[in-house]
Order: sequence, then structure tokens, then C-alpha cells
Amino acid sequence: METWFSHDYLIESTGGTSGIRANPVENLVGVYLSASGLMTHRVRFEQWVPVPIEQVFLFFANPGNLPRIMPPGTRTELVRLKVVPPPGSPAVRESITDRDPLAGVGSEIVTSFRVVPFLPFRAQWIALITEFEWNHHFADVQKKGPFKSFHHRHELIAERRDGVNGTVVRDVIEYDVGFGWLGKLAQRIFVSRQLSRTFEYRQKALEKLLG
Repeated sequence: METWFSHDYLIESTGGTSGIRANPVENLVGVYLSASGLMTHRVRFEQWVPVPIEQVFLFFANPGNLPRIMPPGTRTELVRLKVVPPPGSPAVRESITDRDPLAGVGSEIVTSFRVVPFLPFRAQWIALITEFEWNHHFADVQKKGPFKSFHHRHELIAERRDGVNGTVVRDVIEYDVGFGWLGKLAQRIFVSRQLSRTFEYRQKALEKLLG
């Protein structure tokens, strides 16, 4: 049995010089108590871009694009890929030098990043792709990293606005910081804000890269 508490708020994106109009970015945040008694946080980020869903999906399904949408302060680097091609795509070698590799179910993506942007300490993150449906969604879980648990579902929805064909990009994240009261403190003063800043940057970067 889960007890679910949530509130949502609306942030207006500022747009830029990419030619993509500013659009409302909806963020839903909440927390629920799982059957095991663990406090799991849930957050959702959403934006619309005037780009066909097929193009947007290929961008996100290529793990080589991940460092391009991370805040520069994190110094995110793609260290290693173990690629399992999704159904309907050609096989690729397990290398970060492959051209446009697509990560299907079973793929592992290893990145290195700065936990705190202004400090030199780095951490490693291993993400495992657990779901993949062409032009609809894919999902990954943290296999190794700073969280006790982390599940990220990337959802894409084709949507026409004002006569323009575009795509709703929705990120749904469930995570548990762990570490008892220290984790609760970190969630309150750092983790939640850092996630919001990260996805605010991702959304702006996506507008520029796809514009």
C-alpha cells in the first residue's frame, strides 16, 4: 500500500535564440511511502518542442548525446557503453566511438560526473536500460551511483500545437536518496534543487540542439 502526497507548480521557460518558442514547463513533485517503509521521491518535468517525435526519440535514445544536455559544471563524461541494439536497428560495437549507437533493453551506460559542480570530486553512474518502445518511451535504472535507488522514465508524445507538429518530452523520476537522516537533509538542501537545475538546463539545451 502506498500513501501519496504531491503538489505541482508551473514554470514558464524563457526560450532563447534557438527559434523554439517559450512553452510552459510543468513540474510535478511528490513523495510516497512504499510498502517497505522507504520514502521515495517522485518528480516530473515536461516540455513541448516543435520537432517530430521520430527525431526527438532518436536524439534521446543515443547515449552519446547525454553529456551534451548536462550542465557544464557537472563535467559529465561518457566513460563506457555496453550497447544492446533495440529491435529493428543494426548491431553496433560496444564502444563510445560508435556513430549514433542506440541503447535498447539491457544496455549499460557508464558516466563520470562532478557530484558538486564547484568541487573536483567525481562519481561514477552506471545506468541500465530496462524498457524500450520505439517513438514512445524508454526507461533506465541506476545500477551503481550515489542514490539508493533511481528510476528514470523518458516519455515522448506526438502533439500538434497551433498548427505545428511537435513532441511532448516528459521525464518521470522516482528515487530514494538513502543514508537515513543525512539523506533526508541532503534531499532538502541539495538533491531536489540540483535535479530541478539539471532539468532546467536540459530543457534549454534541447531547444538549442534540436532548433
